Amino acid sequence: MNISQLETLIMISKTMSFRKAGELLNLTQPAVSAQIKSLEEEFKTQLVDRNQPVTLTDKGKVFLAHAEQIVNIVDDLKHRLADLDETPQGHIILGTTTSIAIQILPRILSYFQDQFPLIKTSIQSMSSTQIYQHVENGLVDVGIGYLIGDSPGMTTSVLYYDTFELVVSPRHPLAAQPGMARVEVLGQTPLILLSPDTVGRMFAEEVFAKHGIQSHVIMELTSSEEVKRMVELDLGAGIISKQSVAEEVRAGTLKIIPIMELEVTHPVGVITKSGKYVGSAMRQFLSDLKGMPETHFIGSE
Repeated sequence: MNISQLETLIMISKTMSFRKAGELLNLTQPAVSAQIKSLEEEFKTQLVDRNQPVTLTDKGKVFLAHAEQIVNIVDDLKHRLADLDETPQGHIILGTTTSIAIQILPRILSYFQDQFPLIKTSIQSMSSTQIYQHVENGLVDVGIGYLIGDSPGMTTSVLYYDTFELVVSPRHPLAAQPGMARVEVLGQTPLILLSPDTVGRMFAEEVFAKHGIQSHVIMELTSSEEVKRMVELDLGAGIISKQSVAEEVRAGTLKIIPIMELEVTHPVGVITKSGKYVGSAMRQFLSDLKGMPETHFIGSE
């Protein structure tokens, strides 16, 4: 038995697929199958039910609980040994949304890497709901995204607050209207929205439902950057993060149309897994991140 085999079994339990587990672990499907078969032969029992979707047998579930403990102990040992060096170093994998990665992280990482050049950072872009899943499954070390209610097993810390706004191009008919618009315009305007698994889209749908609005969605896109480009071409109006459009609003390529019902603040913050050992690199990163004032994240408009 080796740690790689245990990690493979753990990933199979999460993905319910030999193929998906292999993709996440950078292993071929035959290699995944061989590792599980080797475990089963060593312990003389069937751990995995290979029918689709793949599940663990009762003995496999008992084995899984011990496998997770062993892997966590080994991970903690690796981190503690690395921490014996006084200089913070290591590799941090961040999970965040595309707009945060583009708008905010460059300022943070530029400062951080100047101060701690031995700490390597990698960034993976995803929706805020996926951030929680990836943090929980250990696929990313820390998430930065919209904080979504209470999540057992997660520790969160607010960095700043954002809002979602209706934005149009300067050529859009709404751009010529002064003052605040009525919420009813959301049902009278072709909309370009984020995909359904994003916080911005879920909030928009809540507003539609609350006010009995039948929305006219002409396009769904996976990131705020894509939405902004389509709105700038005057293909429709968008509902996206105010922080993400700050630069375009200053440049005059987009205009915010104030709607009172959209003026709800949404916390953006750090998401980590509770109880996970925090190494020197992560401790330093989180300390610096949480110590930054809100103005460092929200640029002047």
